[in-house]
Amino acid sequence: MSSNTPVWMQAEAEYEDEVIGDTTLPRMFEEAAARHASRDAQWYKGGVYDRSLAPDIVPAAPTGQYAALTYAEMQNIVHNLTAGFRELGVEGGTRVGIFANTRMEWAQSDFALLAAGGVVTTVYTESAPAQVQYLLDDPGAEGVVVENGELLERVLEVEDDLDLSFIAVIDEFDGYDDREDILSLAEVYELGAEHFDGDAYEEWLGERDLDDLASLIYTSGTTGKPKGVQLTHGNFRANVNGIRKRVGPRPDKDPDIPVFDENDRMLSFLPLAHVFERVSGHFLQFGSGATVAYAESTDTVADDIKMVGPTGASSVPRVYERIYDNIREEAPDAVFGRAVSVAREWATTENPGVVLRMKHALFDKLVYSNVREQMGGNIEAFISGGGSLSKRLSQLFEGMGLPIYEGYGLTETSPVVSVNPPEDSRAGTLGPPLSNVDVRLDESVVGDDRRAEVDGDIGELHVKGPNVTQGYWNRPGSTEEAFTEDGWFRTGDIIEQGDDGYLVYHDRLKQLIVLDTGKNIAPQPIEDEFATSDRIDQAMVIGDNQKFIAALFVPNFEAVRRWAENEGIDLPDDQKAICEDDRVHEFIEKEVEAVNKELSKSEKIKEFRLVSVEWTADNDLLTPSMKIKRRNVLDEFDEQVRDIYGEDYDA
Repeated sequence: MSSNTPVWMQAEAEYEDEVIGDTTLPRMFEEAAARHASRDAQWYKGGVYDRSLAPDIVPAAPTGQYAALTYAEMQNIVHNLTAGFRELGVEGGTRVGIFANTRMEWAQSDFALLAAGGVVTTVYTESAPAQVQYLLDDPGAEGVVVENGELLERVLEVEDDLDLSFIAVIDEFDGYDDREDILSLAEVYELGAEHFDGDAYEEWLGERDLDDLASLIYTSGTTGKPKGVQLTHGNFRANVNGIRKRVGPRPDKDPDIPVFDENDRMLSFLPLAHVFERVSGHFLQFGSGATVAYAESTDTVADDIKMVGPTGASSVPRVYERIYDNIREEAPDAVFGRAVSVAREWATTENPGVVLRMKHALFDKLVYSNVREQMGGNIEAFISGGGSLSKRLSQLFEGMGLPIYEGYGLTETSPVVSVNPPEDSRAGTLGPPLSNVDVRLDESVVGDDRRAEVDGDIGELHVKGPNVTQGYWNRPGSTEEAFTEDGWFRTGDIIEQGDDGYLVYHDRLKQLIVLDTGKNIAPQPIEDEFATSDRIDQAMVIGDNQKFIAALFVPNFEAVRRWAENEGIDLPDDQKAICEDDRVHEFIEKEVEAVNKELSKSEKIKEFRLVSVEWTADNDLLTPSMKIKRRNVLDEFDEQVRDIYGEDYDA
């Protein structure tokens, strides 16, 4: 490292502790369980699931309340599930799917399958039968752990096209008494309890090494069929190590700097099928000895976070935007705007004066403290990944005493490449790369005009390190395309890097909009401008091969109706009719005009159309990690796009 390297960065690179190591994932869990046997490992909510493990194997939690399992208790469940899966034929390299929502049994099954030697392949719960068939058939899964009878039926609908030797169902289910290959998770546990042997378990762990495949995680598939990313124990372990070095309890950190360690209680609600939650909310937490509390669902996070009182959580930008919307809904209109302004000023002022301190103290009493209380009262920091976070939104949360450390990564990098350090977090950036990750920029993919617009270097980010995948499952052609001739992984993302090493996200290389003038426009920064809008809920910028930039917006219908009521305007009940109302169009247009003032001439939104359907993963307009499926949105709203650009528009 050079003499200009910050002290914290040098300390990070040199830091070692009991969590950092070169062990496999199940061994990492075993060591953590031994260190923290009496500490709470998992919190689970009662009245949500008809768990087959309860009440005989785990105590049934009171309805609507949380109960806890210690590390010793979780370890016992993992041991017996491991032995049960071995009895069902799982051994080194056996691929087994997990098809369930984020919950404690997902985590237990994951560690058990890994300990048995299995390779876990993940399936999102919103997957249709054809997608389930593909996500189990492509990896050649020999077994699958499903959540309940409903998902069991989805598997059975396509089982003739699969080669499954067993199906384990987490919850109680009806029927299939004549099928010996369909078991409850409790039956897998009981089978294992009959055959568990400590020495054999140690042998199973000893058979695994860092180069062994741990998981196949299928890319979100914004275009084309998902590809199975091959991630080894070593890939995941290197990422846990790198993150721990950055956010762990290093001795060089000031006492007021948040750290993530065994004293944390994290709320988990993102899909564990996605690599971001799998590492940040699962492997990292259980390796560190922290407590993971599972939300009932993404719809109940607001209630669950108050009950759990977590110290932190990982999420995607869309969730932070929803939290912002809730704050705006609850705060008086006369107060909210000033509270936001003061919070952002506080976050961006290095040495606030007396006047700003007084304003901040006032709004802390009126707004910020209430927001922190709504978040459970114990939040030290949030982590954001899986998409671009609005700089304004980040500054607002920082100013309210709820810092968000934004990071960056991909499934292929296990996933974290960079994340903001707690000791020097900078809104609008992705932080510098982790100490065990190398990056470089291919500047040839951007034009001179784009380079002139930024202070640092800009280009497609290339990554190399022990966290980087060796390639895609049964896709040698795709694997070859993903890497440069000298072995660097091509991220496909346009990234800026300053002299200080901090990364700034611009856009996906393939999603750059090229106007018919040849001008390149990055849609993501424009869309981020609407993240704090009270009138627009979702935004997608369009214009590839066209003369000008346009946009599709999903309005915030509640805000639109409130505005109409205040103005004495009688709006139709139907959302589609609301979107076609000229008065609503003018209301939204004022927001667009405000954003346009911040944009260059070629970036300005010349036209827009309102659409009445919210984009979700369920209707296939968002990926499971809440990124816009741009091709799908264009297809779904082709009529509106043609209305903007004319019938000659070429989709």
